[in-house]
Amino acid sequence: MDAHTGADSVPPAPNGGVTLRVVLGEDNYLASEGIARVIERAPGLELVATRGDLQSLLDLVAEEQPDVVVTDIRMPPTNTDEGIVLAHELRVAAPQVGVVVLSHYNEAVYAAALFDPGSERRAYLLKDRVRNAAELERAVRAVAEGRSVVDPAVVETLLRGHRGREQSKLDALTPRELEILALIAEGHSNAAIARSLVLTKRAVERHINGVFTKLDLGDAQNVSRRVKAALIYLSNAAA
Repeated sequence: MDAHTGADSVPPAPNGGVTLRVVLGEDNYLASEGIARVIERAPGLELVATRGDLQSLLDLVAEEQPDVVVTDIRMPPTNTDEGIVLAHELRVAAPQVGVVVLSHYNEAVYAAALFDPGSERRAYLLKDRVRNAAELERAVRAVAEGRSVVDPAVVETLLRGHRGREQSKLDALTPRELEILALIAEGHSNAAIARSLVLTKRAVERHINGVFTKLDLGDAQNVSRRVKAALIYLSNAAA
């Protein structure tokens, strides 16, 4: 099912910003119609087309070269983790394309699977968020700009009951370690952090290992240390 919008129907981008071209991956008709309507009404977003299975969505991205893909986490052929598979494949095939994965499931392990190869240009949102056009557009613009977004509800689930303890651990970080952790949370790679802070990659790695040690992430299960460190930072930054 295609959902093309004419140039005259695309709302102007806010504050003179760039209009972003978006393709949608969703196999449920009602959900597809609802999400498409939100995208079409969001200022600065243009819905190019919609597909309902992984291969068709990959083919569409190759053909249209959109700025961002908004996709359900589950779709044919297996209805398991196609949205994450898509994000991983595009990391290699089209690294410039941002991916916003939508899910009904408030599970940190899904977010970890999405971000594990790298969090740059990736977002994980619960489907309830798409009812708010501004929230969806914020995530789309974030991934288009190379940043990452994690749904606050997912962060809260991961860290529920531990916020005070995690904050005290953050307080133990040096200013440089906090600076590097903030860049990790934004989705930057070690190489990008090194360039941004004019450090060697080895120095960045030493600082990151210090962050992991102070946050006690040596035995993190299900969620990678890098992702959990970013989630801890994002959770406390939003508190």
